[in-house]
Amino acid sequence: MALNTNKNLKKYYSIKEVSDIIGVPASTLRYWEQEFDEINPKKSSGGVRQYTQADIERIKLVNHLVREKGMTINGARNSLHNNPKATVDNHEIVSRLKAVRAELEAICRQLDATPPCGQPL
Repeated sequence: MALNTNKNLKKYYSIKEVSDIIGVPASTLRYWEQEFDEINPKKSSGGVRQYTQADIERIKLVNHLVREKGMTINGARNSLHNNPKATVDNHEIVSRLKAVRAELEAICRQLDATPPCGQPL
């Protein structure tokens, strides 16, 4: 069996990997785990957290609510409990718009680096 070198195909991620992916300290992930029922990584017999891709998506949602939208922990928890579909849909829309913006900014940088039509390269 070949080693899986593609991180997108991993079944489980360590807390360090998730911390790097999300951009928050591991202590924040442990705190959010206590505060949000939605964040519940599997734990090995030794107590090591094993996050799935679904866990990471839920953490990204909490990160969006708390860090990007500026909600309190209670506000984010209420949003997830009272209207989970709308909360998830809103997060997906914002994520897609950020990706489109990044692509447009990359295109603008390329255009700025290209000489005007008729000018020699």
